Amino acid sequence: MEHLASQVAISISHAVEITASVIIGFAILKVLYRYLSILLFAARNVSNENLRTEFGSTVAVALELMLGADVLATAVAPSWNDIGQLAAITIIRTALNYFLGKEIKEIRQ
Repeated sequence: MEHLASQVAISISHAVEITASVIIGFAILKVLYRYLSILLFAARNVSNENLRTEFGSTVAVALELMLGADVLATAVAPSWNDIGQLAAITIIRTALNYFLGKEIKEIRQ
């Protein structure tokens, strides 16, 4: 039963990681498209700050999804090594998210 639970958790974890990667990929394409429209067509309705905040918000959501995927992957019978790696990943991603959120707030103000 533990093996089945582990396989389900890992499968869901992989699906969430793929979803987060797809979200970031679409965000990159959107930013590139909008940035090129600024450069090529002198679009006035889009500012660089607007692009940064939208992309930053998307990356923040993707980071949270990836953190959730990591937690889910280690939820079933983790070893001490797994717990240590999860702690390190959690600290790094939380710090990234914190500073990214702080920068987004500054840009919006």
